[in-house]
Amino acid sequence: MAKLPPRYNAVAMPLVLSGLMTIIVSGISTLNAIGFAPGWGGKWFSAWLLSWAVAFPVMVFVLPVARRIVANFVEAPPMPGAVRK
Repeated sequence: MAKLPPRYNAVAMPLVLSGLMTIIVSGISTLNAIGFAPGWGGKWFSAWLLSWAVAFPVMVFVLPVARRIVANFVEAPPMPGAVRK
């Protein structure tokens, strides 16, 4: 399978991260609200779709800010092949 060029990372990472995060959280929230009631899957899907529609664009803008905040207190990983002192 061919990979996307690196420039797509700014969209691909938030797409996957927001999708996984919202499907798990909306599933737990729906289960907590109604249990395994009839129609649970449809309610979960509609809750996930709404939450993902909000989370993805928010993640596109928030992820770079979060990376900058974390960079203030976490050292950057060494470059591959770099010699550590």
